[in-house]
Amino acid sequence: MQSGLYIIGTPIGNLADLSPRAIEILQNVDLIAAEDTRVFGKLAHHFGIKTKVVSCHEHNEREVVGSLIEKIQNGQSVAAVSDAGMPGISDPGFRIVHAARDAGVDVFIVPGPTAVISALVLSGFPTDRFTFCGFFDEKKVREDNRIRHTVVYYESPNRIMNTIKTLASVMPERKIAIVREITKIHEETIIGYPADLVNIEPPRGEIVIVVAPAPDKKMTDGEISEIVNNIVSGSTKSAAAELAVRAGISKKEAYKKLVKKL
Repeated sequence: MQSGLYIIGTPIGNLADLSPRAIEILQNVDLIAAEDTRVFGKLAHHFGIKTKVVSCHEHNEREVVGSLIEKIQNGQSVAAVSDAGMPGISDPGFRIVHAARDAGVDVFIVPGPTAVISALVLSGFPTDRFTFCGFFDEKKVREDNRIRHTVVYYESPNRIMNTIKTLASVMPERKIAIVREITKIHEETIIGYPADLVNIEPPRGEIVIVVAPAPDKKMTDGEISEIVNNIVSGSTKSAAAELAVRAGISKKEAYKKLVKKL
C-alpha cells in the first residue's frame, strides 16, 4: 500500500454497499482508525478484515490525530472510517483530513454511501443547489428559512414529531420529505407539507429531512396576516424579523405590515 490517509465510505445500512475497492484497502492498510471499534468490528468480521484497528472518535480525535499523521509520515498507510457513511459528514474525520493536508501527506478518497445525497435524490426535490445544515436546530430554523433552495437535515426519531411541528410553523409553504432507514428493509420516504404530517405515525430509525425550495411567488396579504396573528408576542422589531423570514419579504416591508396590523 502507498503510504497516506485513506478516507473510506462505509455502508449506511446495507452491507452489500461496501465497494470491492474499500474492502481491498481495509484489508491491506497498516492501520484503521474507526469511530467505534465495536461497530467496525462487525463489518470487519463480515468481510474478513483483520487489520489492526484503533479508536478515533469525536471525544479523542484531537489527541490521536497527531500520532496517526506521524505514522503516515513514517511510511505507513492509515484508513479512516466512521460508523456509517462518509467520515467528516457530521461524523469524525474532518480533523484528521485537515491535519493530513497541513502535514503535506497524501490523502485518498474511497467513495461510499452518504445519507445526505441519498435522501436528497429520493426526495425528488431540486438538486442543482442545496444546503446541508447538519442536525436540525430549532434555534436556527428561522435563519435557515432564508435559504430559498433545497435544505437537508439529519434528525433523530425521538425529536422528529416536534421538528415537523416547528417546520409547520416556520416553513408552512415548503414541502418536506422525511426519508428514513435508507438502504435498509424498511426504507421509506414520506412527502408532504409539514402541517399535513404533524399527526403521522412517528417515523423510526435513522432519519433525514429534505426541505423543498421556497415558492417563487410571495405570500398574499391574507396569508401574511395569518402569520402575523400566529407570531408570539414580543418587540415589533423581532416580530418583523420573523415575519420577513417566513413570508419572504424585506424587514422594512414586514415592519410596515406589522405596524399597520397593530
